[in-house]
Amino acid sequence: MDWYNLLIKPPLTPDSQVFVIVWPVLYFLILLSFIVFFRNAEGQYKTKAIFYFSMQMLLNIMWSPVFFTMKSVGGALFILILLLFFLVLTLFYFYKSSKSAAFLLVPYALWSCFALYLNLGIFILN
Repeated sequence: MDWYNLLIKPPLTPDSQVFVIVWPVLYFLILLSFIVFFRNAEGQYKTKAIFYFSMQMLLNIMWSPVFFTMKSVGGALFILILLLFFLVLTLFYFYKSSKSAAFLLVPYALWSCFALYLNLGIFILN
């Protein structure tokens, strides 16, 4: 974390304690969204939605090691852009099958956009 603390960060960068509070809530909503979707989804959209959901979750898991362990701000930024692409597709297909499941992902989508702002800001400023 010493490396991260030395980085120039964009305005609105929250204290690290905010992340400790926000992410468990978001992961709970993500899980709940998937459960609601899985119980309600049928037909042609289910397979695509599960694929897109899985892709964005894989990218979510990859972001932290790339950013913090590999210290690759640019690599993490690329991962985050891909994550948002697959998250938008996930939202689209979840919405077609279960509006509730899609709405449960909205806080995660908003936070991911904020994360993109932070990651891009660090990329530009450093």
